[in-house]
Amino acid sequence: MVKKISVIIPNFNGKILLAQNLPKVIKNCPNCEIIVVDDASSDDSVKYVTKNFPRIRIIKNGQNLGFAKTANRGVEAASGSLVALINSDVAPRKNSVTLVSSYFDDPDVFAVGLCDLSHEKNKIIKRGRGGAKFKHGFVEHFATTIKKGDTFWVSGGSGVFDRQKFLDLGGFDPIFAPFYWEDIDLSFRAWRKGYKCIFEQDAQVDHFHEKGAIKKSSSSFFIKVVVYRNQFLFGWKNIDNYFLIIQHVLWLPYHIIRAAASFDFAFHLGLLWAIARSWRLVIDSLSDDIQNKISEIELFRKFNEK
Repeated sequence: MVKKISVIIPNFNGKILLAQNLPKVIKNCPNCEIIVVDDASSDDSVKYVTKNFPRIRIIKNGQNLGFAKTANRGVEAASGSLVALINSDVAPRKNSVTLVSSYFDDPDVFAVGLCDLSHEKNKIIKRGRGGAKFKHGFVEHFATTIKKGDTFWVSGGSGVFDRQKFLDLGGFDPIFAPFYWEDIDLSFRAWRKGYKCIFEQDAQVDHFHEKGAIKKSSSSFFIKVVVYRNQFLFGWKNIDNYFLIIQHVLWLPYHIIRAAASFDFAFHLGLLWAIARSWRLVIDSLSDDIQNKISEIELFRKFNEK
């Protein structure tokens, strides 16, 4: 059965990237609905898309909401049973999006990750498949072997998702705003519910990371603080095994002292910011009625090798 695919492109001040990549999206995603969700850009992105690509649907945020809410708005508005989340700095290659649609004939498949041909310092590095482990009290994620198979997470910038499952899981959690870890969190929750996340190496996209909105609009120090903060929030939100929680508590003083000794103040700022935002986790836990089928320990055993 042919499934309709909606391509969702979150955008923030990405006019130049849209000019570069939208023609490739249109060419290589035939018959797809294409939606650009603009996150209150100030660079005339909306005007440019409206004028040059009239077939593309535009959704405008009244204020800057961050990646999670912006992507969620696109998925909610989509008419396809599958949604391809494609960053503005990503250009799909021929049939890369439609190639993976047959995976969703399996009702347990939640998402399929596309193979990122990441353009970095005049080199192309294949990325897109990931693993994870629980080490020294923290969840650590990492890139793993590029081949077809299960993946710990599917990237929110180059992945195809079952729209209904995405919505049933509540989409990306805005607690991770403005960026990072929201796709890992969503994939982790999908795995625990019994769904699958798969990586397809033959479905390829070109990804120009250095030109993306995050690299252009945020300092490396701020990005590092956000990454630390979201690593804390991910663990506090998703780890419910008492043995792992005890490990986290016991290892935390070591990490605090080690960060101070190495002048890694981004770690301390990330921790303080996570504590300040943790009230949301408490509120969400009161209404959380999801019955998990797989434990986090089982998942870490499954994905702990590169």
